[in-house]
Amino acid sequence: MDRRTAPRAAALAAATALLVGCSGEATDRGTSGSGTTTSGAPPSSSSGSSAPTDVVTGLDAPWSIAIYDEATLVSERDSGRVLELTDDGTREVGTVEGVSAGGEGGLLGLAVHDDHLYTYFTSADDNRVVRHELTGEPGSLALGDAETILDGIPSASFHNGGRIAFGPDDMLYVTTGDAGETDRAQDPESLAGKILRLTPEGAVPPDNPIGTSPVYSLGHRNPQGIAWADDGTMYASEFGQDTWDELNVITAGDNYGWPTVEGIADDERFTDPVQQWATDEASPSGIAITDDSIWIANLRGERLREVPLDDPSTSTEHLVGEHGRLRDVAVAADGSLWVLTNNTDGRGDPGDGDDRILRVVVR
Repeated sequence: MDRRTAPRAAALAAATALLVGCSGEATDRGTSGSGTTTSGAPPSSSSGSSAPTDVVTGLDAPWSIAIYDEATLVSERDSGRVLELTDDGTREVGTVEGVSAGGEGGLLGLAVHDDHLYTYFTSADDNRVVRHELTGEPGSLALGDAETILDGIPSASFHNGGRIAFGPDDMLYVTTGDAGETDRAQDPESLAGKILRLTPEGAVPPDNPIGTSPVYSLGHRNPQGIAWADDGTMYASEFGQDTWDELNVITAGDNYGWPTVEGIADDERFTDPVQQWATDEASPSGIAITDDSIWIANLRGERLREVPLDDPSTSTEHLVGEHGRLRDVAVAADGSLWVLTNNTDGRGDPGDGDDRILRVVVR
């Protein structure tokens, strides 16, 4: 078993961390933002927060959190390992074969569905989605044989997308980046620069918007977060280039403009984001939705951003500059937020114990 500090049991028992809300190298970006907010609406600032508690420390370039019944799984980008959190720290569930780590590529998104673990990773030739049966019980999970669900997604050292999640329609959604060739985002024949929609077995659902294509929406540069509100509305976070990062409402068949436009353009050909931020204050990655808010983990901006569902053009900032780069956020079984830092991936400034999952109680 790996030796890790801050066991999960102790973290779950700690309820004192309370977060109070009010309401161009074009890559993941490695430097800190300025601590201010710029958006399509007047900026708002955090009213303050107490220190979160550690769930686990000592992670190596982690990328994604997946909650599975009583278990929590984490991907490590460069090692290709899937880890399970335990009361003692973490244990290795397995290593995903075929991962070719480099730049922003490697083992990226995780999702769990019907006792299968779905993984998005960069191979030597492409990005692909592979699933494994999850065997064993929480605390002793293991990976079964691999089955490729989708391959041939263009890859590069940057702009690989990589977030995967099951929607309320029981379909698998996959975010892909333009892999450095911007025209791919507008090409409906390319899998790059898109959000894709598949059945759990990898088939194209008959009600997809573009014939027999897995393409659900297009015109994306590098989307890295997807989540759904209770009313079924789908949201996605997206890295811009030099001007604006975005939060989008995703509608089947819509075109989000990249590379023709970036941010809010008021161009009737494209769907505008509901909120935008200056790139040095955001780099929005994983997102999660609670009853009334969207929570967005930001890399270069080094902050957790809260967007109210009833007014998605506004936002509040939390944890600004306190824990470095933030890669993902998930809603834990107890309703708290688990926030994944990302300081050991070669672009951050690791602190003692990095990387870690932080537990934040919200209200």
